[in-house]
Amino acid sequence: MSITSWSPLRELETLRERLDRLVSELTGREGGALGIPLDIQETTDAVIVRASLPGYRPEDIAVEINQGVLTIRGESREEREETGATWHLRERRVGSVYRAVTLPAPVQEDEAQASFEHGVLEIRLPKTAPAPQRRIPIQVRS
Repeated sequence: MSITSWSPLRELETLRERLDRLVSELTGREGGALGIPLDIQETTDAVIVRASLPGYRPEDIAVEINQGVLTIRGESREEREETGATWHLRERRVGSVYRAVTLPAPVQEDEAQASFEHGVLEIRLPKTAPAPQRRIPIQVRS
């Protein structure tokens, strides 16, 4: 049996790693792809989704909907670098973004419309009429 000394710094490092993992999960960062901040609003006749995608071009964004799940993907590219230049600060992100969310109500997927203005993608999804409640007769077996 070996004896190891207790190190509070090692414990803090483990705690920091766990907090980093938790923050990554909560902010939607998975596998290097960043999450997309969303607002989802439901009105009487539509579900409206707004996604913040500053710096993205409409042709670099893909929107899909399948069985009530809305998926948004984006890809930004590195800008042309100046030769002989030195970076002093670099915070703008490049790469892939991804977000999939289950919609709060059934929608008409083929009637969806999307617009993009000032870095905000707005997706308007008309709601379907709720299916009428149907009574199912019970058969008695003898």
